[in-house]
Amino acid sequence: MDVDAYLARLDLALPAKADLAALRQLQERHLERVPFENLSVHLGEPIELAEEALFDKIVRRRRGGFCYELNGLFSALLRELGFDAALRGAQVFTDEGEPGPPLDHAAVVVKLDGEHWLVDVGFGRFSRGPLRLSAVEVQSDPDGEFLFLDAPFGDVDVVMDGTPVYRLEARTRPLTDFVPMAWWQSTSPLSGFTRRLTCSRPTSQGRVTLSGNRLIETVDGVRNEVLLGTDNAVRTAYRVYFGLELSRLPTPPGGHLLTEPSADPTMNPS
Repeated sequence: MDVDAYLARLDLALPAKADLAALRQLQERHLERVPFENLSVHLGEPIELAEEALFDKIVRRRRGGFCYELNGLFSALLRELGFDAALRGAQVFTDEGEPGPPLDHAAVVVKLDGEHWLVDVGFGRFSRGPLRLSAVEVQSDPDGEFLFLDAPFGDVDVVMDGTPVYRLEARTRPLTDFVPMAWWQSTSPLSGFTRRLTCSRPTSQGRVTLSGNRLIETVDGVRNEVLLGTDNAVRTAYRVYFGLELSRLPTPPGGHLLTEPSADPTMNPS
């Protein structure tokens, strides 16, 4: 991996050492600079879970991606920098409060100074900093309050603001384990990623999301939504807010622009 190019994408210098401070800075900057987006699904681009393909997309072409892509490449960067980082599968909880299918999500766990830390740059609105997996108390983060609860078979339920978001596996996984589910997520009409178009990242004051032609900005807890009336306005928003230079626009689900507000698109739609 060209570590210098990846760090330049994040506008960061090479960390002096692989410690918690460096891990926190890497996670925060990755979230700020590399958007959570599923544009490839709606541009007809294949999802390739191979390090070189992900590096080309996220670093060279300065795109974002969804969980398997973002956490897959980020975990590889962490290992290059000397961190003990590995992927773990997770089941995203449904609206009914039940865990979804296995490998519905990929997250990163880093072992550092005898502690395990959950580091996730691929879930949309989630924690901005590492979360200590052994903690029994609520952990505060700029984007919410997080609690870990024991689940069957040694798994861990990740709770955000009182609501379970995903069940994290105890075992580690190679990136190739996620290939079948990534294909399903990007092709099935039942997948939230085929039914919803989103591009989102946190900002210093909140979050900005572009969903089709809906531009949603949250600043200091105040949410403002604007409908962009032209393709040129949408293309400009991708460039200004996310640094994405798109030669063509993704086709929203249904093939038309949105004309009214819909569900919050800032979370992993699995």
